[in-house]
Amino acid sequence: MNTLSYKTVSANKNTVNKEWIVVDAEGEILGRLASEIAKVIRGKHKPTFTPHVDCGDNVIVINADKVRLTGNKLGDKVYVRYTGYPGGQRFVSPKELLAKHPERIIEKAVRGMLPKNRLGRELFRNLFVYAGSEHKHEAQNPKPVKF
Repeated sequence: MNTLSYKTVSANKNTVNKEWIVVDAEGEILGRLASEIAKVIRGKHKPTFTPHVDCGDNVIVINADKVRLTGNKLGDKVYVRYTGYPGGQRFVSPKELLAKHPERIIEKAVRGMLPKNRLGRELFRNLFVYAGSEHKHEAQNPKPVKF
């Protein structure tokens, strides 16, 4: 029996093949887009996926200000943060966040779908979100992807 034909291949930092992709968020639903982005950043779409290694691709998201939220989430959903001081709980709705920092809505959604550990923090650095249609990563020759 040929034992070489069924060996498990485990990727590492040297053997992984990272690519750059660009995603247009215009008209996309936030949660569905974020889950696909998280899957690509994590590397789960590759046959060489290894859970403890950063084997995903770098993702550039453009037109983050044109993302959609379904239902009443634009006014009813609440993002909560805490300043660290007594009585320092702060609340912001997606409508207010879209007006000031539209890229943070996608960042928060994707960050929540990544692992909550050192690897997840490292994977989050592979995400680049821009409110407009321009980005500064032309030198990496990203290929456009439609989810």
